[in-house]
Amino acid sequence: MLRFVVLLLLLANVAYYAWSEGRLQSWGLAPAQQSEPQRLEQQIRPDAVRIVSAEDLARLETVVVIARPSECLQAGPLDDALAGTLRPALAAWPAGSWSLDPAIEPGRWIVYMGRYPAPDGVERKKAELRQLGVSFEPLANQALEPGLSLGGYGTQAAAERALDLLARRGVRTARVVQERPELNGVALRLPAVDELLRPRLDELRTTLGGATLRPCR
Repeated sequence: MLRFVVLLLLLANVAYYAWSEGRLQSWGLAPAQQSEPQRLEQQIRPDAVRIVSAEDLARLETVVVIARPSECLQAGPLDDALAGTLRPALAAWPAGSWSLDPAIEPGRWIVYMGRYPAPDGVERKKAELRQLGVSFEPLANQALEPGLSLGGYGTQAAAERALDLLARRGVRTARVVQERPELNGVALRLPAVDELLRPRLDELRTTLGGATLRPCR
Protein backbone atom coordinates (compact mmCIF):
# COMPACT_ATOMS: atom_id res chain seq x y z
CA MET A 1 0.00 0.00 0.00
CA LEU A 2 2.81 2.40 0.86
CA ARG A 3 4.49 1.71 -2.46
CA PHE A 4 1.26 2.56 -4.26
CA VAL A 5 0.96 5.91 -2.46
CA VAL A 6 4.60 6.78 -3.25
CA LEU A 7 3.99 5.90 -6.92
CA LEU A 8 0.91 8.13 -7.03
CA LEU A 9 2.86 11.08 -5.52
CA LEU A 10 5.65 10.58 -8.03
CA LEU A 11 3.20 10.53 -10.95
CA ALA A 12 1.45 13.64 -9.60
CA ASN A 13 4.76 15.56 -9.41
CA VAL A 14 5.66 14.53 -12.96
CA ALA A 15 2.22 15.60 -14.21
CA TYR A 16 2.47 18.99 -12.42
CA TYR A 17 5.90 19.65 -13.86
CA ALA A 18 4.71 18.82 -17.36
CA TRP A 19 1.65 21.07 -16.90
CA SER A 20 3.62 24.03 -15.48
CA GLU A 21 6.17 23.84 -18.30
CA GLY A 22 3.45 23.82 -20.97
CA ARG A 23 4.23 20.26 -22.10
CA LEU A 24 0.49 19.44 -22.03
CA GLN A 25 -0.59 22.57 -23.95
CA SER A 26 -1.43 20.51 -27.04
CA TRP A 27 -4.00 18.68 -24.92
CA GLY A 28 -5.53 21.95 -23.71
CA LEU A 29 -3.80 21.72 -20.36
CA ALA A 30 -1.51 24.68 -19.58
CA PRO A 31 -1.30 27.51 -17.01
CA ALA A 32 -2.73 30.96 -17.93
CA GLN A 33 -0.21 33.38 -19.49
CA GLN A 34 0.68 36.29 -17.15
CA SER A 35 2.33 38.56 -19.74
CA GLU A 36 1.14 42.17 -20.25
CA PRO A 37 2.28 43.20 -23.74
CA GLN A 38 0.38 46.52 -23.51
CA ARG A 39 2.89 47.76 -20.94
CA LEU A 40 5.75 47.17 -23.32
CA GLU A 41 3.89 49.17 -25.95
CA GLN A 42 3.52 52.11 -23.49
CA GLN A 43 7.23 52.34 -22.77
CA ILE A 44 9.03 55.29 -24.40
CA ARG A 45 12.59 54.45 -25.42
CA PRO A 46 13.38 52.20 -22.42
CA ASP A 47 16.88 51.73 -23.87
CA ALA A 48 17.57 55.44 -23.17
CA VAL A 49 17.12 55.11 -19.40
CA ARG A 50 20.41 55.41 -17.51
CA ILE A 51 21.63 55.98 -13.95
CA VAL A 52 22.94 59.53 -13.42
CA SER A 53 26.15 60.04 -11.44
CA ALA A 54 26.69 62.90 -9.00
CA GLU A 55 28.86 64.72 -11.55
CA ASP A 56 26.19 64.35 -14.24
CA LEU A 57 23.57 65.67 -11.79
CA ALA A 58 25.71 68.74 -11.05
CA ARG A 59 26.03 69.44 -14.78
CA LEU A 60 22.26 69.09 -15.20
CA GLU A 61 21.67 71.56 -12.35
CA THR A 62 24.02 74.00 -14.08
CA VAL A 63 21.97 73.69 -17.26
CA VAL A 64 18.80 74.47 -15.28
CA VAL A 65 20.41 77.60 -13.82
CA ILE A 66 21.54 78.75 -17.26
CA ALA A 67 17.95 78.38 -18.45
CA ARG A 68 16.75 81.17 -16.10
CA PRO A 69 15.00 83.94 -18.01
CA SER A 70 16.68 87.29 -18.52
CA GLU A 71 15.66 90.27 -16.38
CA CYS A 72 15.47 94.02 -16.86
CA LEU A 73 17.35 96.19 -14.34
CA GLN A 74 17.64 99.96 -13.94
CA ALA A 75 19.34 102.56 -11.76
CA GLY A 76 18.97 106.29 -11.39
CA PRO A 77 18.49 109.09 -11.98
CA LEU A 78 22.29 109.44 -11.85
CA ASP A 79 24.22 112.69 -11.98
CA ASP A 80 26.37 113.57 -14.99
CA ALA A 81 29.62 112.74 -13.18
CA LEU A 82 28.53 109.20 -12.36
CA ALA A 83 27.12 108.72 -15.86
CA GLY A 84 30.51 109.74 -17.26
CA THR A 85 32.20 107.10 -15.09
CA LEU A 86 29.75 104.43 -16.19
CA ARG A 87 30.23 104.85 -19.94
CA PRO A 88 33.78 103.39 -20.06
CA ALA A 89 32.70 100.50 -17.82
CA LEU A 90 29.78 99.72 -20.15
CA ALA A 91 31.84 100.00 -23.33
CA ALA A 92 32.75 96.30 -23.10
CA TRP A 93 29.09 95.24 -22.84
CA PRO A 94 27.38 93.99 -26.05
CA ALA A 95 25.67 96.57 -28.21
CA GLY A 96 22.05 97.09 -27.20
CA SER A 97 22.54 95.57 -23.74
CA TRP A 98 22.45 98.95 -21.97
CA SER A 99 21.31 102.55 -22.35
CA LEU A 100 21.74 105.86 -20.52
CA ASP A 101 18.70 108.09 -21.04
CA PRO A 102 17.58 111.44 -19.58
CA ALA A 103 15.38 110.92 -16.52
CA ILE A 104 13.48 112.94 -13.94
CA GLU A 105 12.41 111.62 -10.52
CA PRO A 106 9.68 113.76 -8.93
CA GLY A 107 10.17 115.22 -5.49
CA ARG A 108 8.67 113.52 -2.45
CA TRP A 109 6.89 115.13 0.51
CA ILE A 110 6.19 113.41 3.81
CA VAL A 111 4.09 113.99 6.90
CA TYR A 112 6.94 114.26 9.38
CA MET A 113 7.38 114.08 13.14
CA GLY A 114 10.77 115.11 14.58
CA ARG A 115 13.57 115.84 15.01
CA TYR A 116 13.62 114.42 18.50
CA PRO A 117 16.48 115.13 20.94
CA ALA A 118 17.24 111.41 21.35
CA PRO A 119 16.22 108.06 19.81
CA ASP A 120 14.12 107.17 22.88
CA GLY A 121 11.84 110.07 21.94
CA VAL A 122 11.11 108.25 18.67
CA GLU A 123 10.16 105.10 20.57
CA ARG A 124 7.74 107.02 22.83
CA LYS A 125 6.15 108.63 19.78
CA LYS A 126 5.76 105.22 18.12
CA ALA A 127 3.87 103.98 21.17
CA GLU A 128 1.54 106.99 21.04
CA LEU A 129 0.88 106.48 17.33
CA ARG A 130 0.07 102.80 17.85
CA GLN A 131 -2.55 103.80 20.43
CA LEU A 132 -4.09 106.16 17.87
CA GLY A 133 -3.98 103.45 15.17
CA VAL A 134 -1.69 105.58 12.97
CA SER A 135 0.93 103.84 10.85
CA PHE A 136 4.48 105.12 10.39
CA GLU A 137 7.57 104.23 8.36
CA PRO A 138 11.35 104.68 8.49
CA LEU A 139 12.86 107.82 7.02
CA ALA A 140 14.70 107.63 3.71
CA ASN A 141 16.46 110.96 4.37
CA GLN A 142 19.02 110.50 7.13
CA ALA A 143 19.22 114.28 7.64
CA LEU A 144 15.75 114.11 9.23
CA GLU A 145 16.74 111.56 11.87
CA PRO A 146 15.74 110.93 14.60
CA GLY A 147 12.15 111.20 13.44
CA LEU A 148 9.24 109.41 11.78
CA SER A 149 7.39 109.55 8.49
CA LEU A 150 3.62 109.11 8.57
CA GLY A 151 3.45 108.68 4.77
CA GLY A 152 5.05 109.89 1.56
CA TYR A 153 3.35 111.77 -1.31
CA GLY A 154 4.17 112.94 -4.80
CA THR A 155 2.98 116.51 -4.24
CA GLN A 156 2.99 118.93 -1.36
CA ALA A 157 -0.77 119.40 -1.67
CA ALA A 158 -1.39 115.68 -1.23
CA ALA A 159 0.80 115.64 1.87
CA GLU A 160 -1.10 118.65 3.32
CA ARG A 161 -4.42 116.83 2.84
CA ALA A 162 -3.03 113.77 4.60
CA LEU A 163 -1.80 115.95 7.49
CA ASP A 164 -5.28 117.43 7.89
CA LEU A 165 -6.82 113.94 8.13
CA LEU A 166 -4.23 112.86 10.70
CA ALA A 167 -4.92 115.95 12.80
CA ARG A 168 -8.58 114.89 13.05
CA ARG A 169 -7.36 111.55 14.43
CA GLY A 170 -5.37 113.24 17.21
CA VAL A 171 -1.95 113.74 15.64
CA ARG A 172 -0.85 117.21 16.82
CA THR A 173 2.87 117.74 16.24
CA ALA A 174 3.34 116.54 12.65
CA ARG A 175 4.16 118.78 9.70
CA VAL A 176 4.83 118.49 5.97
CA VAL A 177 8.45 118.53 4.80
CA GLN A 178 10.13 117.74 1.51
CA GLU A 179 12.00 114.49 1.98
CA ARG A 180 13.60 114.53 -1.48
CA PRO A 181 13.78 117.27 -4.13
CA GLU A 182 13.14 116.64 -7.79
CA LEU A 183 16.10 114.82 -9.32
CA ASN A 184 17.28 115.39 -12.88
CA GLY A 185 19.90 113.19 -14.47
CA VAL A 186 20.22 110.01 -16.53
CA ALA A 187 18.85 106.54 -15.93
CA LEU A 188 20.84 103.38 -16.60
CA ARG A 189 18.73 100.63 -18.14
CA LEU A 190 19.84 97.02 -18.73
CA PRO A 191 16.90 95.58 -20.70
CA ALA A 192 17.88 91.89 -20.83
CA VAL A 193 20.43 90.70 -18.26
CA ASP A 194 21.01 86.98 -18.91
CA GLU A 195 23.55 84.44 -17.65
CA LEU A 196 26.23 85.89 -19.92
CA LEU A 197 25.82 89.38 -18.42
CA ARG A 198 25.07 88.52 -14.76
CA PRO A 199 28.75 87.91 -13.87
CA ARG A 200 29.45 91.54 -14.87
CA LEU A 201 26.91 93.01 -12.45
CA ASP A 202 29.19 92.97 -9.39
CA GLU A 203 31.76 95.14 -11.13
CA LEU A 204 29.01 97.44 -12.36
CA ARG A 205 27.57 97.79 -8.84
CA THR A 206 31.00 98.85 -7.60
CA THR A 207 31.08 101.60 -10.23
CA LEU A 208 27.54 102.70 -9.30
CA GLY A 209 28.54 103.25 -5.69
CA GLY A 210 25.42 104.07 -3.68
CA ALA A 211 23.02 103.85 -6.63
CA THR A 212 21.00 100.63 -6.61
CA LEU A 213 20.12 98.36 -9.50
CA ARG A 214 16.44 97.46 -9.23
CA PRO A 215 13.85 95.70 -11.45
CA CYS A 216 12.51 97.89 -14.26
CA ARG A 217 9.08 99.39 -13.82
